[in-house]
Amino acid sequence: MCRCSHSKEPAVLVLLGFAMIAVFMVLIMTTKLTPVLALIIVPTVFGLFAGAGLGIGDMVMESMKSMTSTAALLMFAIIYFGLMIDVGLFDPLVRFILRKLGNDPAKVVLGTAVLAAAVSLDGDGSTTFILTTAAMLPIYLRLKMSPVVLTCVAGLANGTMNIVPWGGPTARAASALNIDVNDVFVPMIPSLLAGIVVVFAFAWLLGLQERNRLRATQPEIWGTPSTAEPFTAEAFDGGAHPSGGASDSGAGRGRKVTNPGGAAPAVGSSSVAVLERTEDLVDEHDSAMADTALDPNRSTLRPKLQWFNLGLTVAVMGMLIADLVPLPYVFMVGSAIALLVNFPNVKDQAAQIVAHAPSVVAVVSMVMAAAVLTGVLTGTGMVEAMSAWLVQIIPSSMGPLMAVITGVLSIPMTFFMSNDAFYFGVLPVLSETAGHYGISAAEMARASITGQPFHMQSPLVPAILLLVSLAKVDLGDHHKKVLWRSAVVSLVMLGIGMLTGAIGIG
Repeated sequence: MCRCSHSKEPAVLVLLGFAMIAVFMVLIMTTKLTPVLALIIVPTVFGLFAGAGLGIGDMVMESMKSMTSTAALLMFAIIYFGLMIDVGLFDPLVRFILRKLGNDPAKVVLGTAVLAAAVSLDGDGSTTFILTTAAMLPIYLRLKMSPVVLTCVAGLANGTMNIVPWGGPTARAASALNIDVNDVFVPMIPSLLAGIVVVFAFAWLLGLQERNRLRATQPEIWGTPSTAEPFTAEAFDGGAHPSGGASDSGAGRGRKVTNPGGAAPAVGSSSVAVLERTEDLVDEHDSAMADTALDPNRSTLRPKLQWFNLGLTVAVMGMLIADLVPLPYVFMVGSAIALLVNFPNVKDQAAQIVAHAPSVVAVVSMVMAAAVLTGVLTGTGMVEAMSAWLVQIIPSSMGPLMAVITGVLSIPMTFFMSNDAFYFGVLPVLSETAGHYGISAAEMARASITGQPFHMQSPLVPAILLLVSLAKVDLGDHHKKVLWRSAVVSLVMLGIGMLTGAIGIG
């Protein structure tokens, strides 16, 4: 790889690196540019200022080599799970969740957090976001809730759970400092639990905000606390499908539950504002239903193949967990089998692939564009210069606080560079310095993983690009809602680690 910019002074590279990151974030959060354009244009301009010259192309191509397998994985995973949604595999799951959560947005958002945290135990962000979105997005659209809330809560839960030993960062930290992974993770369990509690709290508060927003913006549907009448989740179900399209004689559609005496029940100020007319949600002609995956009349439903599709999906997930063959190939074969069995007609197969093309293009283009940012950061030497500068500016008087400083630094640094760059390039230098103040390598490793909730929101993380693409959410909108919350979760985990002694002060 060409590193023409090494003729530049390190201070200049540091300045250009931080300026590039700042400009990129401002542009996507103010929606001045789409993330794809920002990922391409901003690094290109700053890379040329850094002296990359014509070598910038080689830098990007070198970075893109590592992105191709990820792009293939995301592409065929989107096609596969899109097919499973189309054929109705997840319809029973959505109806079950809806029955359990009812129509309360606060419970729906909290349920999203619980589901995402549970699925995150497999250590794979892409799987977590695919399953969480497949199960919950139709419910959000049906209830007219904001999909940004879904991406925010799912991102927070997955980022917090990302410190499990098999998730990647913890293993990297342990390997970089040549210590046992259990010595890193086990003392951090209280921090992990505290982080999850904070995520659930954020989820509940976001759910309350959604409840109030819907009550204010759509009073004709949601009513008010003083006038709304409660009803059961079955009112949404309407029989075989949530829209009520398969119900007998319309039974269950628009069904209210009132007190036996006919009087409306008393509703306190803290009660849930619920729907007065469920027809507003289940009307088959409702434009919102056109965007959901639960239309009971969609031509792609394959109820006779329900068990086959379930078995195929279980097999695909089993191969994913077993990691016997490359994951992109698993989803390639899974998509091919799903298409062949569910849509034996060639024209139908082509139509299904085209139907999911917008989601595929959105996420794959961002993955490829991210190679420009990572290629310029690495190829110009910006990452190296920025890391060295951060280490140098820490005064010797703050040496005893090196573990705490590392935890704080891990929040922004893992956002703007890969985990490999941080754990194998920056952490060993910080740990060597901390050793002079009696801070163990294990403590440094524990502190370094507390930034993972923030890291998982980075545009350099393919899984988060998949999440926002599946939910059809703008990355800038996601960042507006999730970044400060993920920073709070990271700081809470760091603080709990200090209180329990897992992260000490020299």
